[in-house]
Amino acid sequence: MAGLTNAEIAAALEEIADILDFQGANPFRVRAYRNAARTVGEMTESVADLVESGERDLSSLPGIGKDLAEKIATLAQTGTLPLLEELRSQVPEGVLQILRIPGLGPKRAAALYRELGVTNLDELRQACLEHRVRTLKGFGEKTEAAILEGLELAAQAAQRMYWAVADQIAQSIRQHMEGCKGIRQMEFAGSYRRGKETVGDLDLLVVADNPASVMDHFGRFSGVEKILARGDTKMSVRLQLGLQVDLRAVPEESFGAALQYFTGSKDHNIVLRGRAKDLGLKVNEYGVFRGEKRIAGRTEEEVYAALGLAWIPPELREAREEFAWAEAGTLPKLVEISDIQGDLHVHSDWTDGTASIEEMALAAKARGLSYIAITDHSKRVSMVGGLDADRLRKQWEEIDRLNRRLKGIRILKGVEVDILEEGGLDLPDDVLAEADWVVASVHYGQNQSREKITRRVLEALENPHVACFAHPTGRLIGKRKPYQIDLEAVIHKAAALGKMLELNAHPQRLDLDDVACASAKKHGVLVVIATDAHSVDGLDAMRYGVLQARRGGLTKADVANARPWSELAKLLRRKK
Repeated sequence: MAGLTNAEIAAALEEIADILDFQGANPFRVRAYRNAARTVGEMTESVADLVESGERDLSSLPGIGKDLAEKIATLAQTGTLPLLEELRSQVPEGVLQILRIPGLGPKRAAALYRELGVTNLDELRQACLEHRVRTLKGFGEKTEAAILEGLELAAQAAQRMYWAVADQIAQSIRQHMEGCKGIRQMEFAGSYRRGKETVGDLDLLVVADNPASVMDHFGRFSGVEKILARGDTKMSVRLQLGLQVDLRAVPEESFGAALQYFTGSKDHNIVLRGRAKDLGLKVNEYGVFRGEKRIAGRTEEEVYAALGLAWIPPELREAREEFAWAEAGTLPKLVEISDIQGDLHVHSDWTDGTASIEEMALAAKARGLSYIAITDHSKRVSMVGGLDADRLRKQWEEIDRLNRRLKGIRILKGVEVDILEEGGLDLPDDVLAEADWVVASVHYGQNQSREKITRRVLEALENPHVACFAHPTGRLIGKRKPYQIDLEAVIHKAAALGKMLELNAHPQRLDLDDVACASAKKHGVLVVIATDAHSVDGLDAMRYGVLQARRGGLTKADVANARPWSELAKLLRRKK
């Protein structure tokens, strides 16, 4: 299979890293593949297109040397890599799923495989239930219990993929299908259209002159591994990444009804059907009917209007408040990517970023932003060379020099200061007072009790120099559960003190979730949508955060960095 998407190339590199890690390979080699996977996964340019055109040397990408560049090119051109095939032959397929269990790690996974013969999640669950895991050196009852708890997360991770990955695939399919004559309308539906954090499958609806020829064309998409089923109006395939895609050909007069129906959510559609019944109507994927007569269905707007409702944005269709808003005509005008004026959580090569401050600033300017906060880690995060007071002040001197020279972009002197395990912040107040922007976060002590973590965070919010609390629950979707924190208490404290909460836009975090975003809005807490970018391409994650914010019902007014810096700076001074 040639012409792999960036997501597929990144997945292959991540799999190589997983297997090498499992086998106990050199950590630097493992890290090189993980960094390469991250770099490719964050790119907006198609790596396959770059290889085909030869217009960019892949070894110029951050963290990718000549050898890795050649391997990536081979992957992009041929769809496979001899090294990956060799590594796959050395490890049972199910073993890699064990690595997805939070906190287990490759050494313990290897011990389970070697000493207990565990080769998949089901066998591991059985070994835990039979208390065989606790007999291994370095495990014990608590580890066994933690593994059982983490098995559900690992299983979910194997079944669903990040929205950002699904989006790359969807766009590749769309590009392929646009080459098919006779398609008059085409839209994706399902959880992908609603912007859910993870996607289990893709639904593609088309109106076409000749459905059979459309299905033939769909079957020729380069990512198709197997055709699962094909009928007169529906075709299902499985892609090489494991994602199922269902193509449905629908009549033009029913396209809007089908799009609404297959977009969901299930709970939203249940309420919609109940409303139709109360009005003496029937609604399904074919239209809205009064008796046998179809009265609407060509567009979604028609469907909702027939039921006395304004059209509801897909991101809001979760059976929460959207029906009351639509009936009353008070649906929020959801925030858009064009509303965002700055990025307030960005890293540079002073710590664990891959680009210089100037490169990050110019990249932000190219994306239409007017300001950017450089928020490198404080000294507690020693593994990435976190900054102490002296180095931070030197960085700020460089930022002052750049601000005098660069036009059209303002660089804010910021820091991501750690909230220490026993309370307090990682840098003294006199240093924080010199910053334009201070964001506080938890990186250590994440296994502490709910009471202790919450107390640490509330205390940090009370510091007059802290403006925002970053990635508030610490979760990594499908990889790490949120730490124990009383988020409602945090939201109430933020509201009382005029502090902000971050919606971290990285597709593996999306932290805050949509429900927490809605709660922040309800309590008048401003949300900062920030990328936590560690590279130039990482700045493009902003759109994932905006999508999450829309799911929480946030408007431009609810988002702090939808304001110009002059307005936001005044707000910060007032809160102090």
